[in-house]
Amino acid sequence: MLRIAICDDEEKQRSETTALLTSYLQSHSTLDGQVEAFQSGHALLARAEEAGGFDLYILDILMPELSGIETGRHLRELGKGGEIIYLTNSNDFAADSYDVRAFFYLLKPVEQGKLFHVLDGAVEKINRRRSSAIVVSTADGPRRILLEHIRYVERVGRCIRYYCTDRAIDSQSIRVSFREAAAPLLADPRFCLCGASFILNFQHVTGVKGQSALLDNGQVVALPRSAAPEFKKAWGSYWLEEKDPW
Repeated sequence: MLRIAICDDEEKQRSETTALLTSYLQSHSTLDGQVEAFQSGHALLARAEEAGGFDLYILDILMPELSGIETGRHLRELGKGGEIIYLTNSNDFAADSYDVRAFFYLLKPVEQGKLFHVLDGAVEKINRRRSSAIVVSTADGPRRILLEHIRYVERVGRCIRYYCTDRAIDSQSIRVSFREAAAPLLADPRFCLCGASFILNFQHVTGVKGQSALLDNGQVVALPRSAAPEFKKAWGSYWLEEKDPW
């Protein structure tokens, strides 16, 4: 299920965008999707927090009280990692949309063909992220873990512990180095090795403060003293490079 949120304070524009998204879903028979529309950033944020976020956000930028840019920033602070597409009447906010890691920035009036092309790229990215996984050998047998569910990983004794969004999973005893055992994770640009036996998923890091990484569940993880500066730089670079939609 692809969950899409539309936020625009103008009723006419909100209805037109909803109709375009509905048409897009209908034209993709294999795509199961649901669209919810909101007239304010506050209403969207309340719903996102209640429902655990959306996969895709279509946000107007110029809105009273809480702009689309401010709404996007709050979504990132909440750890809601869905893709954001901005709609606006002005080019003046392109740099701001970059700051909140927006997937794309479209000028109104939105052309259906252009929007559909951008949506294809966003959906492809969402599906790719959803399907990426590793298989871990545990005491109870092999376990498939989606990479987007892993917040961080560390060596605990002779096993590797995967701290996921729903639980912690321990591997069986490893007979190779931590780096070698964790190679499938490190092959993905979302994951960063911090020190000799600790890996963080950039997607779940909302900020870096001093020698600590701030995670999207409110947890604060201490970074090795020597690794903190490089991690902060790598985290920033990841989100800059991750902006490229294709």
